[in-house]
Formats: sequence, structure tokens, C-alpha cells
Amino acid sequence: SWDGSYNDVFVVDLRTGVKEKLLEKSYFGARMSPGGHYLLWYDDNAKAWFSQRTAAGSRPVNLTGALKVSFQDETWDTPNQPSPYGSPGWTEGERSVLLYDRYDIWDVKPDGTGARLLTQGMGREQLLSFRYQRLDPDEIAIPAGQPLLLNTTDDRTKGSGFYRVALAGSARPEKILMADKLFGGVIKAKKADVIVLTAQRFDEFPNLWAGDSNFAGLTKVSDANPQQAEYRWGTSELIDYVNADGKRLRAILTKPDDFDPSRKYPLMVYIYEELTNGLHRYTPPSPGTSVNLARYVSNGYVLLQPDIVYADGYPGEAAEKCVIAAVQTVLAMGYVDPARVGIQGHSWGGYQVTHLITRTGIFRAVQGGASVANMTSAYGGIRWGTGMSRAFQYERTQSRIGAPPWKAPLQFIENSPIFWVEKVHTPYLTIHNDEDDAVPWYQGIEFFSALRRLGKEAYMFNYNGEKHGLRDRDNQKHWTVHMAEYFDHYLLGAPLPEWMEKGVPYLERGKRDLTPFYPVKKLTTTETGGKR
Repeated sequence: SWDGSYNDVFVVDLRTGVKEKLLEKSYFGARMSPGGHYLLWYDDNAKAWFSQRTAAGSRPVNLTGALKVSFQDETWDTPNQPSPYGSPGWTEGERSVLLYDRYDIWDVKPDGTGARLLTQGMGREQLLSFRYQRLDPDEIAIPAGQPLLLNTTDDRTKGSGFYRVALAGSARPEKILMADKLFGGVIKAKKADVIVLTAQRFDEFPNLWAGDSNFAGLTKVSDANPQQAEYRWGTSELIDYVNADGKRLRAILTKPDDFDPSRKYPLMVYIYEELTNGLHRYTPPSPGTSVNLARYVSNGYVLLQPDIVYADGYPGEAAEKCVIAAVQTVLAMGYVDPARVGIQGHSWGGYQVTHLITRTGIFRAVQGGASVANMTSAYGGIRWGTGMSRAFQYERTQSRIGAPPWKAPLQFIENSPIFWVEKVHTPYLTIHNDEDDAVPWYQGIEFFSALRRLGKEAYMFNYNGEKHGLRDRDNQKHWTVHMAEYFDHYLLGAPLPEWMEKGVPYLERGKRDLTPFYPVKKLTTTETGGKR
């Protein structure tokens, strides 16, 4: 469990049953070409793609080792093997295999006799991520006789769209459609030149659009969410900020659609890891475990979602260096009230929130859900959902310590909020359910009981029978409304809800009236007397 997931790979002769070991302790496995003549795999030690004929006596061929580009994730920041960017498949007749780097697509001969940069380096040059768009769900091999459709994302703007490139020749990719939207769900009619896809933004529901295979004459053919026009919404944009290590990073900033820079707004921060890829993602108002972006911006909040980057051994410090710097960048813009800043996160986001309040007083109120508070006690437990030892979390993946506690005891202590709980001076709300199958709920109890012992303001919700995230819709509603009441009290000046003074007895839970959760209705000029 603590060493990751890997396999030995064998080639078996189906006629004789004789097997030959191809790979040992491979983290990424191997797969066959469509005709069964080749095997393809990524070797994490050599940091290269390999192929080998399935015929007896064949030897592995290094396909990419001589190419001056990385085929594994360049932004990887956990203490384990970076994943390769992958392969969309083989061309017809197994003449070549297509491989991805961070931005471009390579056309590589499986016998190692040549590799060609299919997209001509245009992806890295213009920070465009090109990926093959398959239109035929029954396609076995990539057709050679027609241009390839490329699903494209602009890494600078997070806009998306489509390019085309010929499999043969040296022409650069040709732009068909690009916009500051998120396109998806592309399908093509089997017997007609018709394409259907979705297009969305933060303020635009992902309706269906139809056009021809050149994306010409795109027409919206559905209107699935007309009621949105009746409500206040918001708009999202990218901002730059510099973290405490001097690294230039980005964040999503979402403002109400009646935004006035002369006013002072409350700020809600939502964190996890890197979030800016979701710039154009539509968020419908709905109950759930975390803050609903549409609801909060509609109710007058400015929202911030900063990207966070990490260093092995110091995940908590990494959150400090990024999140505090991002908040300070927004405060310097002048339209956020520094006395009304809140933050919310769940699971890994919840851990970072819980750590942050032991290091800063910049937040007026926080909510950290399903949070690890004590890495020393969590390390030796079990993930009840999978049966895996939790050691892998700390040594190899998200918690990023990179070693067991007997090798790195100081890092385990430094990154455990429970050891610094005396430094907390911020109201703390948490949710931790008693059948959480990812993070043991006694982690929530440890931190909550320590806060209460020290006379700190803290509130804890537990939904019996619920797991890591809420699944029962009534529970989702109940929690969502209570979390909104909590933040609205501290950041909007709403009245103190009764449950924060008296708690909610088990038998009364969910029985009382709940405050409205959903977005705010737009008012006409008649209703407001001509005023905003």
C-alpha cells in the first residue's frame, strides 16, 4: 500500500502457454497495438516511451529518449513517479503511434526509425495544448487519409476550441474555432456532416450547439436553463499573483455581475490544488459539501480560487506561501474589506484551511471539512473505502511528506495543525462524517475537542452514515444552509443563527425552517424605485 501501485508484465504465447517477463515493477503497465504486433509502454526510470514487437526474440526499442522534450508531467509536485502525458493511439496499419508532450503531438514509428513533431512545435510556442479529438466511438486506429481534429486549450487564457492538422506533410495546425469558453461533449452524426457540442462559461449554461464538421454555422439548439436570467450571477477572470517564493501563479477571481469597484465586498476563498483550469466551468446553484460558487457570488461575495504549488515535505507551508499571497493581492485591489475574508475547503482543501489558521489571522471565519489534523495519528490508519494503509498518502501522494514518520518526524509534526492549535484565533467550522472512508472522522474530533478545551470558537457537524462527501440530498441541503448561515453572519453581517448559540439536538436536526440558499432574484427598476 505505501509503495504505490505497480505490476510485472508478461508476454504469453497463446499457443504454447510460454510466458516471458517484459517489465518488472512497472507503474504504468503496457498495452498492445490494435493489430497485436507491438507493445507500448512508458518507462519511469528511463523517462521514455518504449515499444517492442510481440514476435519471439524481439527487443525493446527506446522511442523518445533522444528527443529533447519531456513526455511526463512537467508540473508534477508529489513525491512519486510523474505520469506520462499519454498516447491517443496508433495510426492505420500500425505505421506509427501518436504520443503527447505537455503541448504538442508526436508521430513516432514503432521500430524506432523516426519521430516527427506532428504539430510543428506550435503548441509549446503558443502555449496551446493539442489533443486528438476522436469523433467515431468505434474507431480502432487513427485514420491517415484525412486531417486530424485537435481539441485545443490555451494555457494562457484557459479558452478552448479546435484546430486541424494533416497526418502527412509539414503544415502547421490550422485554427478552426477558439473562444473564451469551455467546449466539450463533441459528437458527430454517423451519416451526416453535423457536429454537436456543448459550450459553457461561468455565466453560461452548457447548452448544445450544432454545426458542420468545420464548426461553421454553429447554432444553439437547446435552452436548458432560461431561469438563470432572473437571478444575479457573476463573471470569472484570471489574475496573476506572486507567492512567497517569488513564483508567478494564477487564480480565478469571480465578481458579482453588478460589481462596483468603489464598494467594499466580502471575499470567499476556495482552495484545493490547481483550480484555474476550471475558469470557464459553469456552476449551477445546488446543495453539496463545499461552497457553491453561484450562490455566494449572487449573494454579494467576491470569490477567489488560487492555484497552489508544493514542495516535498512542506505541504502546509506551501499553502501559506500561496494562499496568503493570493489574498493579499486581491486586498491590494481595494474593493475587498480586509475584515471580511473567509475561506473554505474540503478534504485536502480542508487540511490546508486547518493548517492556515494556525499560521495567520487574515481570515474572519473558516470552514475546513474532512480535514487531517494530526498526520502522526492518521499515518498508521486504514482507508476504509479501499482497505489501503494510509501511509501512501503521506509518503507518496497528496500529503507530500515523502517519508515515514520515523524518517521525517519533524515534518509530520510541523505539518499537523493539532500541535499548533493554541495559535488559532479564528472561528472554525468543520464537517466530518462518521463513515468517512477516506479520512478517519476522529481527525475532526481531535482538532475540534482541542479547540473547545482551549476556549476557541468551533463548531462540528457529523451526519451519521455519510462518507467523505455528503450524498443524501436532505443532508446536503441541511449542511449547505448551515454553512451559508455561518459565513453570512461573519462576512455579511447577518444575524447570529440559533444553532451557533445552542447547537442542534439530534432529534431536531433538519426539522426547523431553513434560510433560503439559492441565488438572489434580480430586481426591476420599478421594484427598486429606479435605484440599483
